[in-house]
Formats: sequence, structure tokens, C-alpha cells
Amino acid sequence: MKVLDTPIPDLKIVQSTPHHDDRGAFVRLYCGQEMESLIGHRQIVQINQSETIRVGAVRGLHYQQPPHAEMKMVRCLRGRVWDVAVDLRSESPTFLKWYAHELNPADAQMMVIPEGFAHGFQVLEPNSELLYLHTEFYHPPSERGLRHDDLQLNIAWPLTPKDLSPRDLAHPLLSDDFAGVAL
Repeated sequence: MKVLDTPIPDLKIVQSTPHHDDRGAFVRLYCGQEMESLIGHRQIVQINQSETIRVGAVRGLHYQQPPHAEMKMVRCLRGRVWDVAVDLRSESPTFLKWYAHELNPADAQMMVIPEGFAHGFQVLEPNSELLYLHTEFYHPPSERGLRHDDLQLNIAWPLTPKDLSPRDLAHPLLSDDFAGVAL
């Protein structure tokens, strides 16, 4: 596994190396020893999987407030997604900046999203499936979100966003709830 930097400090891409032969392929999705420099003292406490059917669908942008903030490690198992992370760390020089990276099984990459970031994605192929590793349990009272179409973020979605959940459409704009967003 090789750790790649992004333009936002602490937000990383992990590149795995698939091994192919005449039977098929094998790829290591996670190795605690190889990820120790990123994960540190944290432990994976929850693993989730999602499937999103329609191209253009957007899920997110989600995060949990401290003390239930979480690191997420996200891989695409099937299809293709445009994975987005937004820096919510108020003391960061990249506060409210976003970074996006296409995830797909062929590239065998994983986005590592530390605490203090919101996460979401847009589906680029039908029936796309994601695997999430979390360092904190889901805690509904701590859950928050950002609007996908917030002009302050100005996220350049590759397709016209559609199929958002009522919950995701109800998130406040940064101008409405700025104090509640900074972590």
C-alpha cells in the first residue's frame, strides 16, 4: 500500500497493488501495519457498505461532531464514484476547501478522510458500491451535513446532481449555520 498526498493536508489517497493471474485478482483492502502512519492509535470500529443505483445520484456531505468525529476510509467495490471531502477544521489553511477523487475497483484506491472533514460522493456508473471503514461508531445526535449545492463550497460536481435524500436536501447552507460547522 502506498500513501499519496492530496492538496489538502491530512487527506490522503491509499494505492493498493492488485495481483492478477489466470484465476482472477487479489487486492489487500486494508492492513493495520501498513496504515499505522495514518490511523495511529485509532481502531476500525464499524464497516459499512452502500449501493447507489442511479448515475448522478449524490450522497452527503456528512460528518459527525466531536467527541464522535470519525476517520473514514472509503473504497469503491463496484462501479465508479466521484468522492468528495470538505475540510471543516476551522484552524486549517484549507478550511472549507474541497478535494475530489474518482474511486473505482480497477484503480484499487482508497480515500482516507480524517476527523474534521465532511464526506460525500456522486455516482458515475450505475449500481456503484462503496465500502467504508470508520474509527467511530455512528452516533445520530452528532451527525451533521453540508448542502451539496452550497455556493460557498462551489463544488464542481461532474454531473447534474440528482436523487438526493430529503435529509441531505434539508442541510443548512453555510451562511445559515456557519458557527455549527467549524470543527
